[in-house]
Amino acid sequence: MTAALAAAASLLFTACSSGGDSAGGPVTLKFQSLSDQPAAIAATNKIVDDWNKAHPDVKVEVVQAGWDGVYDKLITQFNAGSAPDIIHYEAAGVVPFAKDGYLADLTPYLSEQKKTDIPKGVLDSVTVDNQVIAYPTELQSYVVFANRALLQKAGVTVPAGDTMTWDQLREIAKATTRDGAYGLGWGLSSPTAAMVALAPGFGGKYFDGTGTDAKISVGQGEMALPQLVDAMAHQDNSILPVTLTQSGSKALAPFYAGQTAMTIQGSFQAANIAKDAPAGFDWVVLPPLAGPAGPAQAANPQTLSVNKDSAHVEQAAQFIEFFTNTENLAALNEADALIPATTSAREALTTKLGAQNGWKEILSSGQYLTSAPYLFVDKYAQWKDTVATPAYQKFLAKQIDANGLSKELTDGWNSINR
Repeated sequence: MTAALAAAASLLFTACSSGGDSAGGPVTLKFQSLSDQPAAIAATNKIVDDWNKAHPDVKVEVVQAGWDGVYDKLITQFNAGSAPDIIHYEAAGVVPFAKDGYLADLTPYLSEQKKTDIPKGVLDSVTVDNQVIAYPTELQSYVVFANRALLQKAGVTVPAGDTMTWDQLREIAKATTRDGAYGLGWGLSSPTAAMVALAPGFGGKYFDGTGTDAKISVGQGEMALPQLVDAMAHQDNSILPVTLTQSGSKALAPFYAGQTAMTIQGSFQAANIAKDAPAGFDWVVLPPLAGPAGPAQAANPQTLSVNKDSAHVEQAAQFIEFFTNTENLAALNEADALIPATTSAREALTTKLGAQNGWKEILSSGQYLTSAPYLFVDKYAQWKDTVATPAYQKFLAKQIDANGLSKELTDGWNSINR
């Protein structure tokens, strides 16, 4: 055999052995999962086991990874040609990989039933240049957890409507700031995610356009929430000051201790509160928050994508269709205390868990999740870390005023996005 023929044979062997043999033998798909909670890992493994039992010709192998450093890890994997077939991540993370051509277009494989089951705003968050580049799986919202006893002590009736306004929240926070306790604790050490996610309720978008053509807009809709937080913290004195410099998790301690009557948290914290709160702690989740533009929040779902260079894109897409069926998504989101990305799974989980503390309100908030413009902005992550977070921190510490915040957010973006 000549050297050229030997090289060609070697390449052919490599291509054929990457996911199944050339004689039509079983296909093996690598699924890199980021689930890190024991219950979620177990739920993921069960879904994979169920698939493997029903599809002996297409075996899925779970590669357990973790969220820390996953973006850099994926860059290395794609550049080295070693990325897994099926990629677990989030919309904000996978959109750049889709724009760079690393992810398969899943539009041909997305069943019409699944397409109609995913709320439009959520589906939009995983659609790039008219291509569906991921299936959304799990979502979180920001919700208000309340100490029922402290609300009742202050004579406050626990809100029970479909939604509650930010003005209602402010009034409850004022009423429950008494006897050495504060009405609200909000961990805003890294405030950008919350500010951007909650802005749609005030008509805020932050960005118009996509990619490097995106323009920033910091107007009334974007400034409404920062100014409301400032007023509650420094005029009403109803926010426990230390929480503004804490993470969300750290802000749970004063909530458990009765130092704050309410706390705004990612909805997933319901699982931690149920597990970690002191015995007898009577807590409740208040209805979804609504601003002048409604209860909308920007969605950044967890996702499943397919490596464009996988030898078995179709089979990988079929597995994702299976992974995201109603039963599987409901089980996974129950394990993770998150909100299913399909209407049918959210309704199934509501039927099962709606009577349990917090689940009805948390799942209800899922219907208001909508597309996030920042997902499609190339340099958003850089702006978030180097401009927005420091600017919000200075604003909350009264080191700059509202005009200064708006200017820093705008000028910082314009400097980065030249």
